[in-house]
Amino acid sequence: MTEAPHAPVLLAEVIEALKPAPGEVVIDATFGAGGYTRAILATGAAVIALDRDPTVQPHADAVAADFPDRFQLVRTPFSGLAQAFADSGKARLDGAVFDIGVSSMQLDQAERGFSFMRDGPLDMRMSDEGETAADIVNGWDHGPLAHIFKLYGEERQSGRVATAILRRRAEQPFTRTLDLAEVVEKALGGRRGAPIHPATRVFQALRIAVNDELGELERGLEAAEATLAPGGRLAVVTFHSLEDRIVKAFLTERTGNAPAGSRHAPMAVDPRKPSFTLQFKGAREAGEAERAANPRARSAKLRAAIRTEAPAWAPEKTRMAA
Repeated sequence: MTEAPHAPVLLAEVIEALKPAPGEVVIDATFGAGGYTRAILATGAAVIALDRDPTVQPHADAVAADFPDRFQLVRTPFSGLAQAFADSGKARLDGAVFDIGVSSMQLDQAERGFSFMRDGPLDMRMSDEGETAADIVNGWDHGPLAHIFKLYGEERQSGRVATAILRRRAEQPFTRTLDLAEVVEKALGGRRGAPIHPATRVFQALRIAVNDELGELERGLEAAEATLAPGGRLAVVTFHSLEDRIVKAFLTERTGNAPAGSRHAPMAVDPRKPSFTLQFKGAREAGEAERAANPRARSAKLRAAIRTEAPAWAPEKTRMAA
């Protein structure tokens, strides 16, 4: 059996939440190097893996060689989950797992342009289609740039960074990651001694904008709700507060624990029946041993729920828009 090159975070907790069994079908919505997929397949369940990143194909080929009858990969983002399941011909979806955010595998590939620590083209696309980070920093106006830096990166000096980018691109367009990182660092005064690199928040914001990560997360959760069979299990691992807030809000609402109604009227419980029940309150976090062995695990949070027999809720227009 070929081993995945990167350890999946909270693996034992995810498998405990999904409880896959022989004959069941689980969607791994973030295949990556196949860590979760292999663990699920080892239980005897079948896996439909999703990933829009074309570079995962060698890992998928290795998994398919080991589990030829119970595995398939579909090139699609989260929003294609329901269609991918429908196309599979399977009768029932018993579980779905999401591992949100950029993977260490992608960060390690300088040519992908995700990392401000490695020089590469300013790309950041998880697929091979659409607008790149270079297109955004070289083409967007000051207002939209500052907006995504503040909204997606939670950068307090978003306006200053946007101003520095516009001033510099007037002389020469941005094409490389380290070039942009240097401009951002200078704009923010270097922040000597800061716990994170000054460009961290800006690069995060650009990556989220390029890939519509938060919109895809919301659409993926809605697709899982619409596709999971009654009793099906949902597990979502997040790595920063923007993602976790979306998952927490979704599950709070879908379990019937969020107030509804007009802001001018008394608070009321939404009349729609809960489509999920929580497996446990709050979020599970990695243990001390895993955090020590895998730095990615330090900020990871797992939330999990079980699908009820109630109909899926109609999607609300609550997406975070750039």
